Amino acid sequence: MAKKGDARRESIVAAAADLFWRHGYGGTSLGEIARAANVPPGNMFYYFRSKADLAQGVADVFVSETEALITETSRCCEDPAERCRFLVRRLQQSSRSRMERGCPISLAVRDFRTVAPAASARAAESFSLLIGFLAGEFGRIGQRPSQAMARGRAVIAEWQGGIALAHAASDMTILAESFRRIDRILQHAFGGVSGEPEG
Repeated sequence: MAKKGDARRESIVAAAADLFWRHGYGGTSLGEIARAANVPPGNMFYYFRSKADLAQGVADVFVSETEALITETSRCCEDPAERCRFLVRRLQQSSRSRMERGCPISLAVRDFRTVAPAASARAAESFSLLIGFLAGEFGRIGQRPSQAMARGRAVIAEWQGGIALAHAASDMTILAESFRRIDRILQHAFGGVSGEPEG
């Protein structure tokens, strides 16, 4: 019974994450989530006491998925440059859906902020994890902590900015251009050139 309950809970969170991404937190009702998860609406409260609790569940999934990506990247190879390039290529795999609908994590951070601030802060941890991982890899080649952190932020800011503009313009080439700029940031970082991140 416990496993069945866990599976039902995961199904509800997955449905909520998809509907929040498609329609926004405010534009999605608990009834719609219940239907998408094939759960009787009256049973929703056995799993989540409120919509804010459900937002927390979605945010937890974002963080766990980010942690899994970082673990995968850490295991792929030993070289810091290759690790960073591997991570960027994995981020690039979701470009089409993000161009079409925006970044689900950034949308959750925004939508949850006033109605479920704890869930908003939890979702934002995904970005902190990515930045921290990149900064750690830059630090492994001897970059100063402040410089390594700035470069980590530059990569994620370029990725998120590219998603936002590509989504606004419905233009995939904008996001492709952002990834080319990210490649240049990495080349600059690992090519032994000192200085601040490229603009």
